[in-house]
Amino acid sequence: MAPLKLNSKNLPQISAADEAQVKVPTYQRDGAVKEGIVHIGVGGFHRAHLAVYIDQLMQKHGITDYAICGVGLQPFDAAMRDVLRSQDHLYTVIERSAKGSSAHVIGSINSYLFAPDDREAVIAKMAHPDTHIVSLTITESGYYYNENTHELQSEDPDIQFDLDPANKKAPRTTFGFLYAALERRHQQGLKPFTVMSCDNMQKNGSISRHMLESFARLRNPEVANWITDQGAFPNAMVDRITPQTSATDKTALADNFGIEDAWPVVTEPFMQWVIEDQFSDGRPPLDKVGVQVVKNVHDVEQFEKYKLRLLNGSHSALGYPGQLAGFKYVHQVMENPLFRRFMWQMMQEEIKPLLPEIPAFNIDEYCNTLIERFSNPTIMDQLPRICLNASGKIPQFIMPSIAEAIWVTGPFRRLCFSTAAWFCYINGVDDSGKTFEVDDPMREELQAKAHAGGTNPAELLSIKSLFGDDLRSDKRFIQEITTAMEDITRDGIMKTLPKYID
Repeated sequence: MAPLKLNSKNLPQISAADEAQVKVPTYQRDGAVKEGIVHIGVGGFHRAHLAVYIDQLMQKHGITDYAICGVGLQPFDAAMRDVLRSQDHLYTVIERSAKGSSAHVIGSINSYLFAPDDREAVIAKMAHPDTHIVSLTITESGYYYNENTHELQSEDPDIQFDLDPANKKAPRTTFGFLYAALERRHQQGLKPFTVMSCDNMQKNGSISRHMLESFARLRNPEVANWITDQGAFPNAMVDRITPQTSATDKTALADNFGIEDAWPVVTEPFMQWVIEDQFSDGRPPLDKVGVQVVKNVHDVEQFEKYKLRLLNGSHSALGYPGQLAGFKYVHQVMENPLFRRFMWQMMQEEIKPLLPEIPAFNIDEYCNTLIERFSNPTIMDQLPRICLNASGKIPQFIMPSIAEAIWVTGPFRRLCFSTAAWFCYINGVDDSGKTFEVDDPMREELQAKAHAGGTNPAELLSIKSLFGDDLRSDKRFIQEITTAMEDITRDGIMKTLPKYID
């Protein structure tokens, strides 16, 4: 039997196919629900995370006032617009594990607006009284956040364009749209919507607040004060591994589940969301579907530190050496017994001792879960996805553990090896001499420094926006990373790795 095209009309047939056992939404959609959430940046992670939680609330708990209106601001978002519209905004989440695969059609995205088509429609949607939350997955670069000064990059040409009152009806940036909509709500006497970042950044809510308030202050101090007094920007920790969708994934969905979906999402069974209970205009009952809603930012930061240091840090620690060693997928690296032992020992001996205790949270169980997730052979998570944008990741995921280890004179050899592997990776040549693309917004500067320094890390460590004086001045760190760079350059990853395993 030919696969069924995914759309509302075919949902009953998709659900009735006994052999496939696909879950489909049975709740009402379209005009029967209110779109309480406007989401900017509808990519794979959003569709595997927030949209899934909202789908569960709509399916299991009858929630009808928090359906999602997706928004795309960039020209490349036209592809998502076209796919979702052709499928009545339905899509499939494929969960894969060693135990097998399952498919679930998600219906929580109720509509989609493509800003280049109609920027006023996006502003009006955010300003509408039904909108209670504007959520974001716009990646680090979308925040225009200077990592060094911790201020808004107000000199950026797009920010400058949006700060000009003459352009207020045609903004380009997320903050231009947020400000325009909030200014309108302020004029109408409405509450500000909650700005809810779902990006994988430390203090994502605090950064969102500071950037938007800074933008607003440059436009209208009165609106800025209103946002400061009444706005809400909850901090959150999000987690679900979501690799890029491939043509093979689409074929497998058609063959195994009988669904023709132009852009399904592939992910793992695990997902986690810890969010601060700070909302300005109401919120859905997220705790009913497994979201950990906590009292304050401190509680979020505790979970966040575990995730960033153990999951993201470990991902990086296998990504860069794994790419140099010639591996293609994350699970292939984890299948190597040397890498597996290296990863476990780094977690247990170098990262774990630096982390705070969380009541009723078993850190060893969490580490075991991470090893299991990294080892999942069905996800086919490619190393280049893990390795991209390292200049935005390593300072968050690896360097804080090294800095704390310096402070307490703790062990950090494996963390230094991981950093050295990144420094060698920057050159874009693996251990066999094969070239690969280095996808990083700072690539030109990084590669110039790497070329100038060779196996001496001083040139790269001189980049003050990435590395602090505490690292540059620590003799133990300099010696450790220099030795690792020399060994990797001379002998390659696989001959050097055993030196870092007990």
